[in-house]
Amino acid sequence: MFAVAVKLVALDIDGTVIPPAGYGQVRLPSERLTAAVRECLDAGIQVVLASGRMFPGTAQIARHFGLTGPLICQQGCSVHLLDGRITHEFPVNEKTALDVIGFAREANYAYEWFNPLRYIASKQSITTDHYGVVSGIQPEYRPDPENSGIAPTGVGIISSSAEANRIHQELSRRHAHELHILDFPEVTVAVSLDANKGHALSLVCEDFGIARDEVIAVGDSVNDASMLAWAGRGIAMAHADSYALDASDEVLPGEPDVLEQLLERLAAGSSLARRAGGR
Repeated sequence: MFAVAVKLVALDIDGTVIPPAGYGQVRLPSERLTAAVRECLDAGIQVVLASGRMFPGTAQIARHFGLTGPLICQQGCSVHLLDGRITHEFPVNEKTALDVIGFAREANYAYEWFNPLRYIASKQSITTDHYGVVSGIQPEYRPDPENSGIAPTGVGIISSSAEANRIHQELSRRHAHELHILDFPEVTVAVSLDANKGHALSLVCEDFGIARDEVIAVGDSVNDASMLAWAGRGIAMAHADSYALDASDEVLPGEPDVLEQLLERLAAGSSLARRAGGR
């Protein structure tokens, strides 16, 4: 199936490993997907989670799978070991972050201010509460998150699906040369240019001594686009947004258990190659 042996698979969580969940729900991967991931591990393929979630919510899924390697969290703002230690972190320039939330305050939008350990929003909403649930953290609420005393790895403007794209365009006009800006349906997130899943994945692979053409990445959203573009083979889910689709090399069919089937084939091919090499 693949010309080069696959040594690492990077998986997004929400929308990829786990179908999109409703408000306040925490879901675990299916039994078949869990078994397929473990087959990959047994076959010598590294599996790395790369998520928009903060560390606790990402680690929950990693432990469910039995993973022991690094975790890419919060859109690539930080890379953690399973015990919580941070190996890579990409803070955003605080002056620029203040300019972004200044725009939010002028336009009367709620906003978020976060680092790898804390998530603080100016106003409680379904969007902020849901992020706290899937991330396994308790969101903090105060009218001035920027005065919380933490140096941010990112900020976000909370709006609506009707307004988010316009906000994305305005922030891109102002800060495209210094910020990586993510256009989610209800939140526009601004982080350091280095804070993206593709860059974080490249650092993880460098640590493992794995070349990019030995890597497959699978995702479905704007925050997956950078790792889909970086990986030797970027694969988008059938329901992926336009950013992920444009960055991918191929799109999985929209059928049940399609990710499970992909991982099972990879594991079987790797096991066969290892047996052949041992003869």
